Amino acid sequence: MQIDTAWRLLFGGMERDPQGLSARVRGIIADAIEAGLLAPDMRVPSSRSLAEALGISRNTVNAAYQHLIDDGLLVARERSGCFVASSDDRPASEPMRTGAAADKAGGWAARFAIRPSRLPQITKPRNWMDYPYPFLFGQFDPSLFPTNPWRESVKAASSVQEITRWARDMIDDDDPDLLDQLRHKVLPRRGIFAGPGEIIVTIGSQHALSMLVQLLVGRETPVGIENPGYPDVRHMVGMATADIRPLTCDGFGIVADAVFASRRVAFVTVGHQCPTTAVMPMGRRRALLDAAARHDVVLIEDDYESDLSVEGDADLPCLKSLDRADRVIYTGSFSKILAPGLRIGYVVAPKPVIDELRVLRRLMLRHPPTNNQRSLATFIQLGHYRQHLRRTAAVLEERAELIAGLLPKLLPGCRSRRDFGAKSFWIEGPPDLDSRDLVRRARDQGVLIEAGDIFFLDPAEGRRYFRLGFTSIAAHRIEPGLRRLGALLAA
Repeated sequence: MQIDTAWRLLFGGMERDPQGLSARVRGIIADAIEAGLLAPDMRVPSSRSLAEALGISRNTVNAAYQHLIDDGLLVARERSGCFVASSDDRPASEPMRTGAAADKAGGWAARFAIRPSRLPQITKPRNWMDYPYPFLFGQFDPSLFPTNPWRESVKAASSVQEITRWARDMIDDDDPDLLDQLRHKVLPRRGIFAGPGEIIVTIGSQHALSMLVQLLVGRETPVGIENPGYPDVRHMVGMATADIRPLTCDGFGIVADAVFASRRVAFVTVGHQCPTTAVMPMGRRRALLDAAARHDVVLIEDDYESDLSVEGDADLPCLKSLDRADRVIYTGSFSKILAPGLRIGYVVAPKPVIDELRVLRRLMLRHPPTNNQRSLATFIQLGHYRQHLRRTAAVLEERAELIAGLLPKLLPGCRSRRDFGAKSFWIEGPPDLDSRDLVRRARDQGVLIEAGDIFFLDPAEGRRYFRLGFTSIAAHRIEPGLRRLGALLAA
């Protein structure tokens, strides 16, 4: 049997000490996995073919493979062979780096200006769709995606004439059709009327927030963040400034107190607070804007899940629509509305801000793919966007009502919150609940939930909280999934 040239090169410099051949094979494969040379789910050569290629005993290779399986770096699949483990197959404690991988990691560590990998991350199984009960927020339910309308839009954007328009280098411009659709059909739903030059397209809201941090936050800029709040914003801001403070929050969101007044920039989620789902009432929104004007605070409004609500008071205007002093910068995205993989978001801000963002974006990536922009513009223009919102909002509201009715019966020891229009429930468990442990045990039962500690500056404060999303789970799976979760909480 033959093995690929890449595998021969990988073992080309292997020392031939007969006393340690198994350890050498094991170390070379482990180092290659740690270095990213062997991708998750890649099949490794059979023990017979690798032994023949290296001129060593098959038992030697088998012993090396078994150690790697025990370490969680390989997985054996019946009748298929051995494969590089995915992150979902790895054990909770990562194996210690050995050999060349450790040397390389140590050598690079001194060169890094920042270490983002050391920050706590929101993690979800990459294969979450394989689980029967995925109560995950922000994930994509294929049954809700408007497949045929999207195909029609992509086809319309793929004519020779259209390709000629969008295939050129736009430098720092965006697709004019998408900007028009945003101005005339998307933003007015949120009460925003943006003028020419006041919108920039981004690769999702994450990109928008990252650029705004780079533009507005220096090493000594006083910044306020919500606590609990979106952890990625906390990390972005924390890497940019040494002066970061948690804003005072109550059941309605941010309180415009002395802490708020001391900040120069504040990141807020007033439409649905992340993760509690709190909707800030109109009076508080106006008070927040007044306080921002008095104390010269710029508000970054992340309106991350505003467009799918069909409930009564869900049409509360966003902060940006109430802003008369050009003090609010608004970020939005189609990720929660259509699909996360679409990666199209936008910023609405005064023209001087957008002008700077355009140059900053060009230095990073020039512009988001214009074929995707044109397809989305066509999708909106043909009326598919509005139809999709109506259909999806009704489906999600049905799921929300089902969960709300089941929670008191199936999770009686917990308190839940979901303000109108939100796509998740924020759950407070008993005082002794360790939600991280619950997440692990639930996952073993096929139920995926999100631990709440990641949203807090002090993880201990969020130990008993967890989040239940419902955009990714079919209605008929909700009750059996909650029953399994309730049994685990009662155990």
